[in-house]
Amino acid sequence: MVVAVLDDYQGVAADCADWSRLGPAADVRFIREHIDDDDRLVETLKDCHVVVAMRERTPLRADILGKLDELRLVVTTGMRNASIERVPGVVFCGTRGLVSPTVELTWGLLLAARRRLITESEALREGRWQTSIGEGLEGSTLGVLGLGRIGTRMARIAAAFGMNVIAYSQNLTEEQAREAGAVRAKSLQALFADADTVTIHLRLSDRTRGLVGAAELDQLGPTGLLVNTSRGEIVDQDALLAALRDGRIGGAALDVYDQEPLPAGHPILSAPRTTLSPHLGYVTRQNYELFFSDVVEDIEAFIAGKPIRMLEDG
Repeated sequence: MVVAVLDDYQGVAADCADWSRLGPAADVRFIREHIDDDDRLVETLKDCHVVVAMRERTPLRADILGKLDELRLVVTTGMRNASIERVPGVVFCGTRGLVSPTVELTWGLLLAARRRLITESEALREGRWQTSIGEGLEGSTLGVLGLGRIGTRMARIAAAFGMNVIAYSQNLTEEQAREAGAVRAKSLQALFADADTVTIHLRLSDRTRGLVGAAELDQLGPTGLLVNTSRGEIVDQDALLAALRDGRIGGAALDVYDQEPLPAGHPILSAPRTTLSPHLGYVTRQNYELFFSDVVEDIEAFIAGKPIRMLEDG
């Protein structure tokens, strides 16, 4: 049995689970390089029986999977992966995952941006002392776009900073918002108009793709901060770049992008007032250990003819 583990960027997947449980006949291949060429990807996976995908790093479209004659099982970390398409004759399974890493990373980006930590760290290394002034959180308003598991934790932590919290999503009720310690905004536009900082926690779908555009960013205003650790495509990237360059928003703290890995020369890398990280939201050792331990369990269960954590259709 040949198992390919894709996008093992840090080279840690082998140490995050006991792969020996799959037995001596298992040939487990850990692929650190991101493969964005379809032909190379097919060539790499052509003899694989199992493909393990790390979230949505490598799209596994039906036309690619259909060329893998030996493929029997696809396991993705997490229980949803919008970049995987189903094909007949292949079982699709997922894993558990922790919410806390993304929440922690979001607050890290937000605090770094508001207190200008990157700018001050660089200045200090260059021999300059206190070159800018940051913004405090107490008394300011956090707008949470998407009040699910992550958004709810964001709202509750905001209270510890003494922030006011407003929230919006299409089906959010006033009662649900109140239970999370937030006030429901009347509309998407009202959320951006009334918040000092907006943090995005929505799933990417046809409905949410490009949801945040120039009009919303203009409502956020020249002192407002946009934080996105969800999916890059939820925000109109051209509108965001224009707003940053023109000073129509105060800044952006981003962990996700319209292209990943972010290529050299991408315009966001030179955009002003940005705090950037390379999609680290779920990247912690604890989460990886949970991901890959579940991957091994999924493969064992599949071999035993009793697959577990099968992905639901759609």
